[in-house]
Amino acid sequence: PALAQNVSAQTTKIIELERAGRFSEALALAQKTLADAEKARGPAHRDIAAALNNLGHVHASLGQDGEAEPLYKRSLAIFEKVGGLDSADVSPTLNNLAALYQRQDRLADAEPLFRRALAISERSHGPGHPDTGRSLNNLATLHEKLGRHGDSEPLFRRALAIYEKAGGPEHPAVATLLNNLGQVAKVTSRYTEAEAQIKRSLAIREKVLGPDHPDVARSLNNMADLHERQNRYADAEPLYRRALSIRERSVGVDH
Repeated sequence: PALAQNVSAQTTKIIELERAGRFSEALALAQKTLADAEKARGPAHRDIAAALNNLGHVHASLGQDGEAEPLYKRSLAIFEKVGGLDSADVSPTLNNLAALYQRQDRLADAEPLFRRALAISERSHGPGHPDTGRSLNNLATLHEKLGRHGDSEPLFRRALAIYEKAGGPEHPAVATLLNNLGQVAKVTSRYTEAEAQIKRSLAIREKVLGPDHPDVARSLNNMADLHERQNRYADAEPLYRRALSIRERSVGVDH
């Protein structure tokens, strides 16, 4: 139990470091956590699977998908062996591996993993749990990439309802889902609806995350693109400029 608690505590630290953009520290901690777990537990234990998933996630955050993919697959194999194919532990790694495939445009590989993760979350946690909301958003995002707006929108709406109930109307996930729904409304030419959703997303992000957060830039870009589609170029330009200056501050001019 002590090691399990340690892996859990290190997982929290790794996530915090990643959120703060301190990826080299996150990578070092993830590597050490895995080495310690392997030394204490042998090759097949859920602590090792958790540590592999963490290390995979840091590599993926650094754009190192070649390193991340085999780590996710090893993690998945151990979780499935230890807890069974439908274990709740399997779902986060399925989502991570599917997200990696989605970034690589391997959408046919990503879809069955996202569907499986959602089914496991619904069975393990129930239809109103935030983990289920996360899986709904992931699958909806995949549908949206494939142009299946009719499939994506009801899933985004279900996820939004879950997070509004679980986290309140100003939870960062609520802002993400409003931005996603605004994107669907925008590409299906429902501009009034899109503007209201993106505006609410932007207001939450500015209040909760601060005016210079990269997620604020995402909402600004989405709103600017909406104005551009409406030929409102004078409204779009300052939003694009503000989004660009946020991005330059967060990732550097040459990124």
